[in-house]
Amino acid sequence: MDLEQHYHQLWTRSVQQFESGHFEYDTMIDAPVDSRRGITLLARPPLTVRTAIEAMLSDLKASEPEQYYYPITDIHLTVLSIISCYENFSLSLIDTAQYAAVVQEVIYAQKSIRIHFRGITASPSCLLIQGFPLGNALKKIRNGLRQRFQNSGLQHSIDQRYAIQTAHSTVVRFRKPFMNPEAFLQKVKTYREVDFGTCDVKELELVFNDWYQKTGTTGVLAKYPLK
Repeated sequence: MDLEQHYHQLWTRSVQQFESGHFEYDTMIDAPVDSRRGITLLARPPLTVRTAIEAMLSDLKASEPEQYYYPITDIHLTVLSIISCYENFSLSLIDTAQYAAVVQEVIYAQKSIRIHFRGITASPSCLLIQGFPLGNALKKIRNGLRQRFQNSGLQHSIDQRYAIQTAHSTVVRFRKPFMNPEAFLQKVKTYREVDFGTCDVKELELVFNDWYQKTGTTGVLAKYPLK
């Protein structure tokens, strides 16, 4: 996949919708009860990168405070969604030790993942940080996990929604009509090519999570250092 082209296409299509006044809103963010849970292997960019992202989010939030901006603690990159969130899934339905062991088999001796976070793109319902892997470490880990879980007999939903190939990080979700969508969009455009930094991801986390990876409802099942 040509990530540059993919992100550009997402941006172009979404901005066309935004300029026509069409935004998709997530009505579940503020739901008093949301039982959707899953299992994800994720990476957290280092604090330097997340701080740069947070500065942008603070600027956007000043214009449209009612949208959902990911707190710095929740900013992440999905390596692979092993069990996509669905209603009433709980850890009692699986043997978490088996999942942790499968991941360990794949992650063992893997090198750190180098990623360049540069610019933003969008979908009709959210804004995303563009991530560009430098090298094939991320691809190697994903493919290893796909193969291992397919042969494991364990419950999983890998690639059932879509086969993840990007290295993006969702940081804003739209949840309410905009007060001034035109002004917000113009501000968003100023961040289209901003460089948030290059980093080496040296640890991955296997987590039990909700749809939004909120800290309060996400539990770490295992951590995996990368060489």
